[in-house]
Amino acid sequence: MPQFGQPLNILPRNELPSEMVLKRVASSKLSDVDDTLYPLSSGLSVECTKNIQEYMIETLGIEESSVPDMCIQLYKDYGTTMAGLRAMGYAFDADDYHSYVHGRLPYENLKPDPVLRSLLHSLPIRKVIFSNANEAHVAKVLGRLGLEDCFEGVICFETLNPNDKSEANTELEGSKPDTVGVETIYKIDVSDEANAVSALPKNTVVCKPFEDAFKQAFNLAEINPHKTLFFDDSTRNLETAKCVGLHTVRVGSSQRTTGVDYALESIHNIREALPELWEALEKSEGIRYTSETAVETQVRA
Repeated sequence: MPQFGQPLNILPRNELPSEMVLKRVASSKLSDVDDTLYPLSSGLSVECTKNIQEYMIETLGIEESSVPDMCIQLYKDYGTTMAGLRAMGYAFDADDYHSYVHGRLPYENLKPDPVLRSLLHSLPIRKVIFSNANEAHVAKVLGRLGLEDCFEGVICFETLNPNDKSEANTELEGSKPDTVGVETIYKIDVSDEANAVSALPKNTVVCKPFEDAFKQAFNLAEINPHKTLFFDDSTRNLETAKCVGLHTVRVGSSQRTTGVDYALESIHNIREALPELWEALEKSEGIRYTSETAVETQVRA
């Protein structure tokens, strides 16, 4: 599975777009991985949260009683808990973090999905993974689902943060935060949202749901957002996606919220929800077949 930017051997609510518009614009598909290509019921998300909290306690030495709330708050403010920990001044190796958090997940819960594989292979547009997770995790999930050859490339933590390794090595003199401590984030007056955001330490990790991650993804994959469908389970990711011009598909719920064009209970419902994607292909194939037949008849005459 090629990873963009790396050698190929490294792997307010808008109106629903009309069918004719979708037929004309859809040339690419950006897709999240976790809780999108497989259901939340797999249990990986719950285990991932447990692993993150364990890492915070065991490796970073954060007080256990404050970890659950802190984990949620950092995720909310920084896109991922890892990004929040880095912003708060905790210095740690990204590979070590990902190995601890993702390396111990129950991947055996994921089974091959021939139905989804068939759907993806039949979908006549470019398909690219766009995940905040690390490359090894994405590859493991795709492999377990049997989808490793369904996407032309992967945009993940390593491609969004290519200099993270070298920067982290210069900071790993201790895992304790600097003068901007953990408690600071909870002392901000959240009644003034604008000031609260400006008072937060700077996010040094590029990740969804922030616009810079999406724009970087567009450049890496050479994708035009106005001609691309974006699949994700996160409503905040979908809201940003809509703001930057993507056509959005929420997976895991049939409820359309702000920034969501389509909502699917399961990724398996894609053909029922977006039949025009396949209809466009069938029509073009019919035209091509008719044209070829006409040429052959003329030659024979």
